[in-house]
Amino acid sequence: MPTPPDSPVAPPEPLRVLQVADVPPEPEGQSHWLVEHLWAHQAVGVLGGSPKCCKTYLALELALAVATGTPCLGRFPVADPGPVLLFAAEDAPVNIRARLRDLAQARRVDFDTLPVFLILSDQLRLDLKPDLARLVHAIHTQQPRLLILDPFVRMHRLQENSAQEISGLLADLRALQRRFGLAVLLVHHTRKTNGQASGQDLRGSGDLHAWGDTNLYLHRRQDLLRLTVEHRAAAAPEPVDLALHGQEPAHLVINHTPTQPRHRDPLDQQILAALHSQPSPLTQAQLRDLLRVRNQALTAALHQLRDAGRIARSSDGWHLTT
Repeated sequence: MPTPPDSPVAPPEPLRVLQVADVPPEPEGQSHWLVEHLWAHQAVGVLGGSPKCCKTYLALELALAVATGTPCLGRFPVADPGPVLLFAAEDAPVNIRARLRDLAQARRVDFDTLPVFLILSDQLRLDLKPDLARLVHAIHTQQPRLLILDPFVRMHRLQENSAQEISGLLADLRALQRRFGLAVLLVHHTRKTNGQASGQDLRGSGDLHAWGDTNLYLHRRQDLLRLTVEHRAAAAPEPVDLALHGQEPAHLVINHTPTQPRHRDPLDQQILAALHSQPSPLTQAQLRDLLRVRNQALTAALHQLRDAGRIARSSDGWHLTT
C-alpha cells in the first residue's frame, strides 16, 4: 500500500520579539520597592534561617506591613501596599490568626479588616500540576501584592539537592510572578553555621540562592537575631539586630543597643581543646558536629595542625601527638 502523505504540521507559535527601546518603561512614579530597602517591587526570593529563628514571625511582619501600608519592623516603609496571600504548612490557622492579631495590636492597625488571606488546604504541592492550578486560581481571585509560602520544604516532594528538579519548580513560581505582577516569598531553612547566614547556607540546590531577586537571612547571635539582606539590583542595607518581644502582644522589635559578638577561640585552638577533652580519638565528622563548623574550614585547620606536628590521624580518628 502506498504510504499516506504526512499530515500537515501547524507552525509553532512564534516568540514575541521587540526592540529594547520599544519596551514600555515603568509607570511614572512607580517605586522600585515593595518594602523600602527590604523587599524589591515584584521580587521573588527566600527568607532563610535555621530552625527556631523566628522566620515565620518575620514573614508575618512583612505580610502585615504590606497589607496595611505600615512600616515593616517599624522602620521600613511600604511603597506598594496591597493584599497578601499566605500558605502556612506547619502552623494551624488558629495560630497564624493569633500571631497576626498580636502584630496588628502592636502596630496599632485594625485586625478585623486586615487583607491577609490564608490558604486552608491541608497540603499544597507545587510540583503537582493540579495543586499549581489551584494556586493560580487563588492568586487570580485574591490579586495579592505578596504571596508567602512557608516553608518551602513542605511544598514539594522533589530531591532538594537536584538543580534540575528544583529549577523547574522555581521557574513555575517565576512565571506566576510575571503573569500576576506580584512578589513571592519562600520561607526556607539554612544549614547549621557558626557565621552569619548567607545564600550559600541555604539547604538544597544552589538555584534557590540564584533565583532570588531579594533574599533575607536570619541568624541567631546570643539572645538577638541578626537580619541581613541582599538584592540583585540594589545595594543592601546594613544588617539589623532583632529581638522577639515575648510579652503580649508578641512581635519582633529592632534592637538599638550595640552588642559585642561572643568571643570564639581560633579554630585550631578549638580543635586542640576538643581533642584534649576526649579520652579517645575523634573522627572529622565528630569534630564537625562538636564544633559546628563547615567541613571545608575544618579540613584546612586539621591539615595545618597535622603539618605542624600538633595532631595525627589514626584509623580511629584524630588525636593529639605526645
